[in-house]
Amino acid sequence: MSESTSSLNIGIAQKQLDAYNAQDVEAMMAFYAPDCVVAAPDGSITERSRAEIHARYTKAFTAFPQNKANLRNRIAVGGTVVDHEHVVRAPGGEEFEIIAIYSFKDGLISRVDFAK
Repeated sequence: MSESTSSLNIGIAQKQLDAYNAQDVEAMMAFYAPDCVVAAPDGSITERSRAEIHARYTKAFTAFPQNKANLRNRIAVGGTVVDHEHVVRAPGGEEFEIIAIYSFKDGLISRVDFAK
């Protein structure tokens, strides 16, 4: 992977995070491959398509309308971007740390693995 590929992937990860924090599900989906896979912290697959990811975040943003993820750290190696985020569901509400491991194919997020 070239430096420019890593830079492009970092940009995609950031734009996706910006859309997440704006709770703009439609904008988020522009960065995911149609067949993107999402895996839970235990490695089990939770979503198997852009449509399932759309449904996941529509439900989450309805339940937590003030949800925000604050980027703590980001690293990129080859076709992978790893974000360490601090998520706050609502002021005074649930907070947690999470790692999102993004894999890319053809300029889109093809897989996300979460570690919590």
